[in-house]
Amino acid sequence: MEIQNSVALITGGASGIGEICAKALARRGARVSICDIAPEGIERVVREIRETGGSAMGVCGDVVREADQARFVAETLQAFGKLNIVIPSAGIIRDGTVVTTDRETGKVVRKMSLEDWQRVIDVNLTGTFLTVREALEAMVNGGWEGILCLLSSINKEGQVGQINYSATKAAIALMPKILVGEFVIRRIRNVRVVAIAPGYVNTPILQGMNQEALAAILKDVPLGRLVEPHEIAACILHCIENDAINATTIEVTGGLVYARSRAK
Repeated sequence: MEIQNSVALITGGASGIGEICAKALARRGARVSICDIAPEGIERVVREIRETGGSAMGVCGDVVREADQARFVAETLQAFGKLNIVIPSAGIIRDGTVVTTDRETGKVVRKMSLEDWQRVIDVNLTGTFLTVREALEAMVNGGWEGILCLLSSINKEGQVGQINYSATKAAIALMPKILVGEFVIRRIRNVRVVAIAPGYVNTPILQGMNQEALAAILKDVPLGRLVEPHEIAACILHCIENDAINATTIEVTGGLVYARSRAK
């Protein structure tokens, strides 16, 4: 699949991995639709892409709203006339254990709120589902060659204190096989599905993490550092161009899986 002259829609495209992917695709000649909830971020990323000779537009809205997701796709098609690459990158964390106990008494003093559980599920999982559903309808009806590049995480393996986040990423890791299985049944041949599962990536979210805890995680990782966002983008670009990559989840962790298995 050619990146040049393709059209990409990226949710969460105003920051983090989404922003880096948008800029990488634009540099390779793709026309990019930046979809995000932050208007200032959208404006900045679109401006920076255009300043370097790329083609980009922005759509503001919330991934948890069906109407906004439909508008993301409709406005992208109106501007660029087709859709080939979809990267649902919008995501949040609301970390915490299910229950927190008092060190002295052992009694529960706090519980994970339903709001913290539900918001992560809504944005990370339902948001991804809605992006996939709306974009897939357009891609199938348009008959355009395309790929859905989903964002899972190494934390799909399970991370203490992230039962909400890990649950969403485990679900997303399963989506490529399920979707492509459905495509076979429905004779959909023009769309592939791949998920990327990053390890700990050097994004603003990780920069705000407790640095001692982060150092403890990274000390046994063979890479010896955080994965850089451009390394995730490079993997996604490779998946786009390699038609043999389909119905799978690819981990980009710097060896984190190996480090964890060795520690057991």
